[in-house]
Amino acid sequence: MDERLDAALHHGITGAAKRVVVGLNWSFVEGPTGAGLVHTPARGAEGCRSLPEPGNYRGRTLADLAALTESDNIFERVLGHAAINAHHNRFDLEGEAVNGLDMIEARGERTVVIGRFPDLDEKLPGAAVIEQQPRPGDYSPEDAADLLPNAEFIAITASTLSNGTLGDLLDHVPESAFTVLVGPSAPLCPALFDLGINVLSGLVPNDLDATAQRIAEGGAVSALKPLGRYVTVLAN
Repeated sequence: MDERLDAALHHGITGAAKRVVVGLNWSFVEGPTGAGLVHTPARGAEGCRSLPEPGNYRGRTLADLAALTESDNIFERVLGHAAINAHHNRFDLEGEAVNGLDMIEARGERTVVIGRFPDLDEKLPGAAVIEQQPRPGDYSPEDAADLLPNAEFIAITASTLSNGTLGDLLDHVPESAFTVLVGPSAPLCPALFDLGINVLSGLVPNDLDATAQRIAEGGAVSALKPLGRYVTVLAN
């Protein structure tokens, strides 16, 4: 699955990066026709070190930056995914102005959520929640292979792309499940529909200068949402 996922995301990327920002919470790449956001890894994460080529990312082709998803440096990998999003998450992209998480129905543990989204217990009571760092009541990533094959509704945080786990998760998703990839860093790439995803739901920035400034100043997602629009696209 990982090879098919990479091929889908990297296909046809064109243009060059007009702006690159690595902030405390989010990283941002602006291209000629779109912009991409990806969550910046925590400073205590694996590979915590500086970017190897500061000052040399802006102006490079998006395809060149996208190839950094294979980098040994975790922050370069994030820039690679942001560059992919800068290609796919176009300013003129049309879709439904809804949060894809709202399309998931509560079916007890037949609803599986990868990532603890805000207010999840109120939105989807009884859902099986899989977290990298489980809290009481959550499941660990190792439980995905048992939970996903029986799921009817599945919500997957887009952060699974940058942390490298999405391909393995999709291997366990049944064709019958209604599956949503959701989050500000979701690539709105229709080729992902061929991999078992039914809905892609992400954030497309509108006010690029303000977005870049808030990211540079450590803004969280709540500071970025007013500067963009939710775009949700569905498989035909």
